[in-house]
Amino acid sequence: MSNILVNAPKTARRGEVVEIKALILHPMETGFRPGPNGRIIPRNIIERFTATWNGAEIFAMEMSPAIAANPFVSFFAQARESGTVVLRWTGDEGFAAEERVAIAVE
Repeated sequence: MSNILVNAPKTARRGEVVEIKALILHPMETGFRPGPNGRIIPRNIIERFTATWNGAEIFAMEMSPAIAANPFVSFFAQARESGTVVLRWTGDEGFAAEERVAIAVE
């Protein structure tokens, strides 16, 4: 299980643009670096990050081996209705992590 830190407002006014920040702890091995035994460490990266608000996609990005370890993502979304923002990371070796954040829209 990965450690995930999310910073998002608990409440927002209807129509307000809110910032959502997320940090996931992940080593992000490129597949080009030799290990202590001289063999190449297998590639292990997060390939895709998506965010949905009540099931509708509000943000998506593809990642590559050039992304640093423990990637930080920040994006903005317009608060239209109360609900749940689901942040999902997927990657090599069947990696998948998800975090949910509730935002109440007034």
